Amino acid sequence: MSDDATTEDTMTQDIDAPDFFTDGELLRDPYDWFRALRDECPLRREVHHDVVMVTGYDEVVSIYNDTEHFSSCTSVTGPFPGFPVPVDGLDDISELIEQHRDDLPFSDQLPTLDPPVHTDHRALLARMITPKRLRENEQFIRRIVDEQLDHALSGDGRTELIGDFAAPVAMLVVADLLGVPEEDHPEFREAMLNKAGTVGSTKGEDMKHSPLEYLYERFGVYIADRRAAPQDDVLTGVAAATFPDGSTPEVIDAVRVAANLFAAGGETTVRLLSTAAMLIAEDPELQASLRADRSLVPNFIEECLRYESPVRGDFRLSKVPVTVGGVELPAGTTVMLVNAAANRDPARFPDPDVFDPTRENARSHVTFGRGVHTCPGAPLARAEAVVSIERLLDRTADIAIDDEHHGPPDARRYRYVPTFILRGLTQLHLRFTPAAG
Repeated sequence: MSDDATTEDTMTQDIDAPDFFTDGELLRDPYDWFRALRDECPLRREVHHDVVMVTGYDEVVSIYNDTEHFSSCTSVTGPFPGFPVPVDGLDDISELIEQHRDDLPFSDQLPTLDPPVHTDHRALLARMITPKRLRENEQFIRRIVDEQLDHALSGDGRTELIGDFAAPVAMLVVADLLGVPEEDHPEFREAMLNKAGTVGSTKGEDMKHSPLEYLYERFGVYIADRRAAPQDDVLTGVAAATFPDGSTPEVIDAVRVAANLFAAGGETTVRLLSTAAMLIAEDPELQASLRADRSLVPNFIEECLRYESPVRGDFRLSKVPVTVGGVELPAGTTVMLVNAAANRDPARFPDPDVFDPTRENARSHVTFGRGVHTCPGAPLARAEAVVSIERLLDRTADIAIDDEHHGPPDARRYRYVPTFILRGLTQLHLRFTPAAG
């Protein structure tokens, strides 16, 4: 056996050794492993849960856009708990998916729906969240960001940015977007910031502990009330939204669409805000450039989304045999579209492991997905992030990582959300100097 063959065998063993879905070290820093997978093949089957990991940019985009051959029914959970019945050896599992869809976790949520049902529910969301409503919401974003910074920057030059700022801002912005009355915001804040479940866990029990039950209850009451007694408010518009054919959805259908935007959008935006603040605090040169020129902030946010995707990936289930990137996938194959790997594909992004806030094609990232399931909250997340970072810079003269909590620069201690779906810090302790005046 040649030395090259021995090296190749060792690399294969190294790739197969860790379990991405449970290995704490890969959850903390998966990028070398993603690179090794992609170097071997943009579609490679991992051995622990029989998931085909899709790490190439073109291949990820191709599957995102292919609703003919792939179902989103397992988009949130992937192999956990897996499909309810055996699918091995079948040529077409389309009918089985429809028969057993309701047996799968989160089967009533927008990300798991397939056309044409998804098409109707997505259109319902578009009728709820209009461009006019988004513009109105931006005014609230600016107000709530400053109000929350009043709290976060009120101490002794230290703050824990996620709890003091990012989490409440993200939650309250979506509440306002959907028309939750401001007098109810404290209740939502208390419930949502304390009830968040674990999406992307290998333990089925964790999937039951989510904020959806609370959201279903509250929005169910709001929508039923507004349909019975319309008012001149945003919630009445949400309650009055219809499907494309003009029919009125059941209350629960409208509730599910609203709840999904609430639950999913808030969590990912929190991770984006904390990543952006961490990168600024870690790099004085970057911080100085952003302070000197605020026009750099929007592209900086896009590079944050590329470099540290808040959503590591998404799952699809092949309905029929299909070939992607020269790899044949039988019907019933679970694939993970690894956004975090596609966003560092050197074929698309030169020097992908270098954070470059001026990167020309940073916005080409797949963090918000592609195709029919492109994240509907993407404009909202971008607006929140840009306003938050601009105001954080405006109201401080300097921010830095708090070494007491996270260790010295050469030995940082960061803890990441322990799921295979989300990517982001659990806490971010900063030291800051308030801006003069």
